[in-house]
Amino acid sequence: MPEIATTAAEMISGMTPVLQPGTFVFITTQDPARVAALFAHAVSTVREAEGMSMLIPVESAQETGLNVDHPMRCITLNVFSSLQGVGLTAAVSSALGENGIPCNMVAGFHHDHVFLPADMCDRAMRILTALQNTAAENMKATGD
Repeated sequence: MPEIATTAAEMISGMTPVLQPGTFVFITTQDPARVAALFAHAVSTVREAEGMSMLIPVESAQETGLNVDHPMRCITLNVFSSLQGVGLTAAVSSALGENGIPCNMVAGFHHDHVFLPADMCDRAMRILTALQNTAAENMKATGD
């Protein structure tokens, strides 16, 4: 396994954002049969008091007649960040928010994933790449 980034500077300077293929939508349902039918397609699930929230490919939502009004793309941050690291999510969401781009962060064991409106993904990639480059330059300048 690669070295785990633990500091904000390490995580941000090494995040290497990559736009993933596919388009996704968030849905929610209280229908156990629908959950079972979509579970194999889900990128992520969260059980909430209101029902099961699922992040699924837009095609799966269309096939089952679900709302696809808010298509999302996924940018994976390819740094191996510590589960106890502090600062990556804040830096990414702040940089995007300052540029009017909403984002939904989904953390996995190995990587963080940024889901954002499909029509904003190219601009988001430029912003995140610039954020990474600035952090890497700062680390180099300070000798970290």
